[in-house]
Amino acid sequence: MKFLVYISDYMIPLLVFYVVGYGILMKKNVYDDFVSGAKEGMKTVVSILPTLIGLMVGVGVLRASGFLDAVSNVIGRLTEPIGVPSALMPSIIVRMFSSSAATGLVLDLFKEYGTDSPIGIMASIMMGSTETIFYTMSVYFMAAKVRKTRWTLPGALLCTFAGVIASIIIGKSMVPN
Repeated sequence: MKFLVYISDYMIPLLVFYVVGYGILMKKNVYDDFVSGAKEGMKTVVSILPTLIGLMVGVGVLRASGFLDAVSNVIGRLTEPIGVPSALMPSIIVRMFSSSAATGLVLDLFKEYGTDSPIGIMASIMMGSTETIFYTMSVYFMAAKVRKTRWTLPGALLCTFAGVIASIIIGKSMVPN
């Protein structure tokens, strides 16, 4: 275990030295390349910042107003008979918008039900097998100036649906009877 800690402490400095060394060997002006890349990165951050703020505020308002809980309860009543726990619904909905907000909801599930509970296992698998669809689409499409997203949203929703279903099936199968 100490070996892994030792390697992880030196991995990033070694990577930086490798990149700088490779740039020098290829006779590139490494500092100017770094500065121009940082400028482009800052322009990208400034261009996507309004979208990020809008998404974060929207998710915060939905959580604080109780609207998210109300929608989750309605959907949960419909999904509970087919085996989808209603307690998992807020995490499923919020995950499509914000990873950090969904992580907070999953931590609340862990506190209430436990990490080894069926709901805890399902939530863990769901977090690893789904994506923040609307966040990712808005950030990357805005940065790349893509206007026509074509089949991205339906495909992403289908994949998220598959990830949620798989997490429920796998989560139920992992819990001892």
